[in-house]
Amino acid sequence: MNIGIVNDLPLAVEAMRRAIAKRPDHRVLWVATDGAEAVDFCVAHPPDIVLMDLIMPKFDGVEATRRIMARAPCAILVVTHSVGANTRRVYEAMGAGAIDAIDTPTLAESTLADASQPLLAKIDQIGRLLDKPLAYRESVPVMAHTGSTPLVAIGASAGGPTALAAVLGALPEDFRAALVIVQHVDRAFADGMAQWLNDQTPLTVRIAQDGDSLRPGVALLAATDDHLRLTRSGSLDYTREPAEMPYRPSVDVFFQSVVEHWQGDAIGVLLTGMGRDGAIGLKAMRTKGYHTIAQDQATSAVYGMPKAAAALDAARRILPLESIARELTALVKT
Repeated sequence: MNIGIVNDLPLAVEAMRRAIAKRPDHRVLWVATDGAEAVDFCVAHPPDIVLMDLIMPKFDGVEATRRIMARAPCAILVVTHSVGANTRRVYEAMGAGAIDAIDTPTLAESTLADASQPLLAKIDQIGRLLDKPLAYRESVPVMAHTGSTPLVAIGASAGGPTALAAVLGALPEDFRAALVIVQHVDRAFADGMAQWLNDQTPLTVRIAQDGDSLRPGVALLAATDDHLRLTRSGSLDYTREPAEMPYRPSVDVFFQSVVEHWQGDAIGVLLTGMGRDGAIGLKAMRTKGYHTIAQDQATSAVYGMPKAAAALDAARRILPLESIARELTALVKT
């Protein structure tokens, strides 16, 4: 995999170089020391993945991500000194199109082997997302839940935080559907994302826990590297299976569980994201008779997942981001 590094600190660059050198199938294509240079390099020499720092000269990693996704879209992994200390910027970068975030590995020889593994694991995960075609079994629906609360199931990836904030923020306080969100996000800052989204909307947003039931006006966010699913009893739980899925948590797994176990009204929504996760599940939801929505290309930070859904004719409606909340409100009131 060809990798671009964007970082103005020589020690950080060297730590990433050494980590990448551990894998013979990876190579550093170029190194940019500021955001402007990163954009130019992406246009002139497109990489498979960019390792993007957040704080740099000229303009920061958030703005660099935004400009790269507009001019030369590619997979972007935020690699910064401390994800926890830069949570706001991490969410902004993901809203602009970055896929994930991780701390910069340390250069100390005694710890390099261990310190490099999280970064390499993230690169491997993104490589599977980019290269591995999605395959997930079609299941026969099992009508097991008898609840009357409508369910809105939302999937998102790169660009998702900003898109989710826009949708949730435009929903009314008395929105009477339950919501479940599967956003590709590292478990280390999922709780922070739930709190951040909760501040953007009149609804309640919190982390989904094993055994949670769905309630109107409450949005539950998948928050582990396991898959979130709806069970026969109508509650939520997490599962490692299917283990081979390149997306964790997988939108397809949750959408498929809705098809299998939800008897009430449901709406499937697929927002901006890289890859194909959610397209097959959204198609299954439409086939069952549920209303399905995909974000349009013009307003998607990354037109991957919605594009795959459109190609499968999985969405009854393809809408700009600003129209999705209005559509949901009208559907839930009918």
